Amino acid sequence: MPLRFEARAEASARMRYGSPLVAVLLTVAGGLVLFILLGRNPLHGFRVFFYDPVKDLYGVSELLLKATPLMLIATGLAVGFRANVWNIGAEGQFLMGAVAATGVALMFHDSTSMLVLPAMLVAGAIGGAAWAAIPAFLKTRCNTSEILVSLMLVYVAQFVVSWVVFGPWKDPQGFNFPQTVMFADSALLPVLIPGTRLTVAFLIAIAALVAGHFFMTRSYAGFQMQVTGQAEAAANYAGFSGPRTVWIGLVAGGALAGVAGMSEVAGPMGQLTDHASSGYGFAAIIVAFVGRLSALGIFFASLLMALLYMGGEQAQQHLNLPPAIGQVFQGMLLFFLLGADVFVNYRLRRSRAAP
Repeated sequence: MPLRFEARAEASARMRYGSPLVAVLLTVAGGLVLFILLGRNPLHGFRVFFYDPVKDLYGVSELLLKATPLMLIATGLAVGFRANVWNIGAEGQFLMGAVAATGVALMFHDSTSMLVLPAMLVAGAIGGAAWAAIPAFLKTRCNTSEILVSLMLVYVAQFVVSWVVFGPWKDPQGFNFPQTVMFADSALLPVLIPGTRLTVAFLIAIAALVAGHFFMTRSYAGFQMQVTGQAEAAANYAGFSGPRTVWIGLVAGGALAGVAGMSEVAGPMGQLTDHASSGYGFAAIIVAFVGRLSALGIFFASLLMALLYMGGEQAQQHLNLPPAIGQVFQGMLLFFLLGADVFVNYRLRRSRAAP
């Protein structure tokens, strides 16, 4: 019998928030099938991928470390996504925030002032926000697609990073590697737990989540953006400014992505290198949607995505699988989430036979 999709009269709120859990369970099941197809013991693969990375305190600290930039970026993206402002270039804003913060660290390399880190934080936010302001300006003035412009700027940002680490900021004592000098102690974020790499950037990310929650649910500007995303015609009738919504959505995402970039170069990396990009800007898009654009959801989705990063590294080392295995799991998570969302809003019906 031919089948067709029929829109539901009203989507179930319970299933809307339950579909990410369904997507996670399907991803785990899909992973077990994948391990079998690759000729690996699925139970051993499950343990290596999901348990071994967090079996001790150091592993948990690494999980929180990798989740930190995802929380920051996804929180900023959620602000725009709620208003249908589609910032897909957070990866470039992450890199430009890292470049701006590195510039401050190198400028005050010999300084021991306590103001170096706050200056790097501000510079990172400004660098990311300025990069996001380009698609915001073009969107509001020329009606260009913020999706395409922000995405294309990612590749420009990657070239900027390559230029500075191969050129003016290259470490002369670095054996010709594309990297800057190591940052001074005054430009490094303090470690939260001795013996680990977890820094105070995690606390900054938690603060950003709290601030994002109050902005999106308790502020007038957040209310305007939510109304714009749900009913643009009603927002226009109410006199809400469309250009202002675009600017807030893009600049907020860029600023927090820039802070995430600063947290990486001033944290576990301790310098800027040609491989500063870790794909966090793209992965945070999945995090934002799995977290249902809410602060609490983003927190748990960030931990899940960080676990997929770590599980991919473990599978590469202990199961002799390719490095892309972690990205395969990320792709499955997004695929199953989108599939689950289809059934939240539509139901399958048998098509009636033609008379």
